[in-house]
Amino acid sequence: MEQGYQITKCRMCQSSNLYRFLDLGSAPLSDAILSEEDLKSPEPFFPLNVLQCQDCGLTQLGYVVDPALMYGPKYKYESSITITGKEHFFSMAAAICKEFDIQKDSFCIDIGSNVGVLLEGFKNQGMKVLGIDPSPEICKIANARGIETWQDFFGPSVAPKVLEAKGRACVITGTNVFAHIDDKEGLVTALKMLLDDKGMFIFEVPYLVDLIETLAYDTIYLEHLEYISLKPVVLFFKKHGMEVFDVQRQDIHAKSIRVFVCQPGQRQVSSRVRELLDLEETSGIYTKEVLDLFATRVKKHKEDLLALLQDLKSKGKKVIGISAPAKGNTILNYCKIGSDMLDYITEKSTIKIGHYTPGMHIPIVKEGGDQNQQADYGIIFAWNFAPEIIKNNEAFAKQGGKFIIPIPKPAII
Repeated sequence: MEQGYQITKCRMCQSSNLYRFLDLGSAPLSDAILSEEDLKSPEPFFPLNVLQCQDCGLTQLGYVVDPALMYGPKYKYESSITITGKEHFFSMAAAICKEFDIQKDSFCIDIGSNVGVLLEGFKNQGMKVLGIDPSPEICKIANARGIETWQDFFGPSVAPKVLEAKGRACVITGTNVFAHIDDKEGLVTALKMLLDDKGMFIFEVPYLVDLIETLAYDTIYLEHLEYISLKPVVLFFKKHGMEVFDVQRQDIHAKSIRVFVCQPGQRQVSSRVRELLDLEETSGIYTKEVLDLFATRVKKHKEDLLALLQDLKSKGKKVIGISAPAKGNTILNYCKIGSDMLDYITEKSTIKIGHYTPGMHIPIVKEGGDQNQQADYGIIFAWNFAPEIIKNNEAFAKQGGKFIIPIPKPAII
């Protein structure tokens, strides 16, 4: 693969009937936080553009970066940073165990398990757990937390090893990872190998309908290969002898869907599946008109955000970033916001502090430090966790600091 490749066919249905509707320019890897030493070397940039398959409806990036490059030592995302996120994962594990009457000591696998928060939730329910994650630093953290985690990519090569060591699973989960997987055929092969007869694959992803409606274009970055809607997922699994039997909408990550997949006929198909398929058609997400309008709104957002920041700087105001998530790097790099506009970005994640943002190289400092009190405005890049972040930064607000929520339109609160 070298460093990546341009796609010519849809990942799910193999159609070459692809419509390119959004171009965000060139972008660095959003999760590859840089050290001071890294700044001395050239940083790779890749095309960041979005296509939609005109046959099955899958919305996907036009360029795919080698996953070994994306999830290597520089990968700096921890899923346990926010209380909101942790509570969501724990409640997800509890809900699955209750709804499907999962027995204690049943076996669960989490794909792209990160530091093991969801698996911790399943472990709390009495289940045996195993995480599969490709990032070496993240795996060390997970194992140190007592969550057994294998450093590997989930697929046909690791599945036989898991089967031999652990047996079949009743549940395989993937939160914010399904859309990261380029080899979907390999995913299905591994799922079939590892799920027991009544086993379920349950995954969560940001939902394209909500992404378009809320203008959440900052969730578009190189690690996210797809922007999921239900129609192409139903068609894909049906083609591979599996069945989507339920779907639930969730508020996490600016609204997501939780999709449930099993062997055909094992479970009754919920009416929610048809309801969401109908919603997708009526909302027009598979029409060029809606996609083109989204692209126009993205351009307008860039203009509005830059105008706001330039106005504040012209008045001598000090502006910082608050939180340094991957999504923030889409905004920074697309809008070309550098350290001339943002003095620094504050962050809770210890593995990011003391580093620099990819592309724009803005320094990342510890959240709550004394220097934060000297700023006039703070952009909350992890805006989907804004209430918790605002609460964590009460001192900033008390000294007169104001927050800027960037999405869906720049707003000072």
